[in-house]
Amino acid sequence: MEEKLKSVIEQIRPGLQADGGDIELIAIKDGVVSVRLVGACGNCPMSSITLKKGVERFIRSKMPEVKEVVAV
Repeated sequence: MEEKLKSVIEQIRPGLQADGGDIELIAIKDGVVSVRLVGACGNCPMSSITLKKGVERFIRSKMPEVKEVVAV
């Protein structure tokens, strides 16, 4: 599961990097993926929307076994 998740995150990364940010995978436990948004994305007031409506939606579309994506 971790390798597949890393591959999916690599597909998200260019969009975040285009806005001056990035994403780091921190942990996977019981279907919950913990990530850290860094750079411009880490300080953006819209980061919670980016996380839920962008990152989580994309990951869950590729990996239905993921229950939730949370920021740490």
